[in-house]
Amino acid sequence: MEHPMSGRDFRRAERGQRRHHPEFRIAAPDWSAEARTRLRALLDAATGAAAQPSADETELHEKDLAEAATNLWRARKRLERTTNGSKETRHAGRLLHASHDALGRAGLVIQDHDGAVYHPGHVLEVLAFQQDPAFEHDVVIETKRPSLYLSGRQIQIGQVIVGCPVTSEDDNHA
Repeated sequence: MEHPMSGRDFRRAERGQRRHHPEFRIAAPDWSAEARTRLRALLDAATGAAAQPSADETELHEKDLAEAATNLWRARKRLERTTNGSKETRHAGRLLHASHDALGRAGLVIQDHDGAVYHPGHVLEVLAFQQDPAFEHDVVIETKRPSLYLSGRQIQIGQVIVGCPVTSEDDNHA
């Protein structure tokens, strides 16, 4: 018999029930497909919603989207470093740029942090701090993984390496 919840939601609910003694577990209702269809129609009529596929069936999985966008970003960065100006390289660059633009139109923002001033309040994962006398303040010198925003909501925290001014031993003991 088909269950009204998706597989993942059903397993989560089932696991939650197993935390309790068997005497206190709530059995899933044993409804026929006809009863579920009628209940869905009544619910849709009450809320004014049309019968639509469930969110699990239509929504993109953010983790998969983040992985694809990160790989696209990495491919663009690698292609930018390539000195080979062949026709194939230029064509691949145009395709990657078009893919990046399409994701942007869909509401996904890929943020590269290279060269940005770093403040401890930024939502970034700092992999390393590298001291360099050339720096006057903390600056992101390399982005290892970009920050991703979907419709204004962060779905991936960027990973960066930060260059910072050289500190003397006296500064550390103050």
